[in-house]
Amino acid sequence: MLSLGKGEWTVFTWLPFMFSAGGELVAKTAQTSIPQIDNPGSRAALQLWSDLLKEGSAILSAPERGYELDNFIAGKVAMQITGPWTLAQLQQSKIDYGVIPIPALKRPAAVIGGENLFLMKTSPEREKAALEFLEYVLGEEFQTAWALGTGYLPINLQSRNSQTYKTFIEKNPVLRVFLAQMNSARSRPIIPGYSRLSENLGRAIEATLLGQPPQDALKEAQERLALTLDIAASGK
Repeated sequence: MLSLGKGEWTVFTWLPFMFSAGGELVAKTAQTSIPQIDNPGSRAALQLWSDLLKEGSAILSAPERGYELDNFIAGKVAMQITGPWTLAQLQQSKIDYGVIPIPALKRPAAVIGGENLFLMKTSPEREKAALEFLEYVLGEEFQTAWALGTGYLPINLQSRNSQTYKTFIEKNPVLRVFLAQMNSARSRPIIPGYSRLSENLGRAIEATLLGQPPQDALKEAQERLALTLDIAASGK
């Protein structure tokens, strides 16, 4: 099942295929970074998804969905893109399942999730308290408890290498696939205007899944993005 829509979930699940095909969403120059939706990697990734649909190997989710596991658990879908956060639900369902890494074309690739913590500039007392909380959240104790309770991967290496977490992995060996993919995992571009980039990229993915040729969908998306970024830069 492929996720149909133009929202961030669709973009999130599609980006590993683009990165794997050698694509990049940002072209870096000496002065700045320029968003580039239309690139050889994105064309290859969109063509793959289009081909999967045309040959009957894939079906589409409901619009702006694709993250629920109901059809997979019910046996109506054989494969689905998801993450370790669904481990508890899959275990509770009692179904027999396995995990494989996202297929690679030119290089292995995965995209990390979007959970972020921000410390805002405020009073010295609040900043000190926020920093103390952040240090606790990133620490081994919390990260281990968080990983065991949710299935999310710990970002603290001491937690990942702890005996407690290793025992957890022994009981949940499918997590080894996700941990191995972290070696090639990337974040989405942290740049001004990412929301516009994602929106236009999502529109190109959706248009392709609904039948538009990938090269046409990406060309139109790139043109729209350039226009919106120019408008934003000029303050209009």
